[in-house]
Amino acid sequence: MSRPGSASAPDPAAPTAPGRSAAPDDPGEARAGLVFAALADGTRRRLLRAVVDGGPTTATALSSELPVTRQAVAKHLGVLRQAGLVRAQRCGRETRYEAQTDSLRAASVWLDQTGAAWDARLARLQAQLAGRRSSPDGA
Repeated sequence: MSRPGSASAPDPAAPTAPGRSAAPDDPGEARAGLVFAALADGTRRRLLRAVVDGGPTTATALSSELPVTRQAVAKHLGVLRQAGLVRAQRCGRETRYEAQTDSLRAASVWLDQTGAAWDARLARLQAQLAGRRSSPDGA
């Protein structure tokens, strides 16, 4: 029985599921999580697309393209910045936002690894089912 207030640490030697990080504090996993969380919001996806398509721009310019206030745009850009999807740079009185692709690459790598793990699982399942069908008793 564990003592109150004590948490048992995960066994580092325990196997992990395919597509899952061995360490919960894996920086790549954490970065991908931030990207997915940021991109879960449609307004942020539209903002990121506008920054990618239009190059460095301001929150004021972006707010003119969306049905949200400049303050809302600035908050959304802050989330995108924390996820590493945009970089903010002061230019005099303005802050200009520019798209960054490294975080998208990290999320893409995560998706590729997870997809490959699921493809391997499905291939094993398919092989197992094919083996059952070819057995003489059909079981």
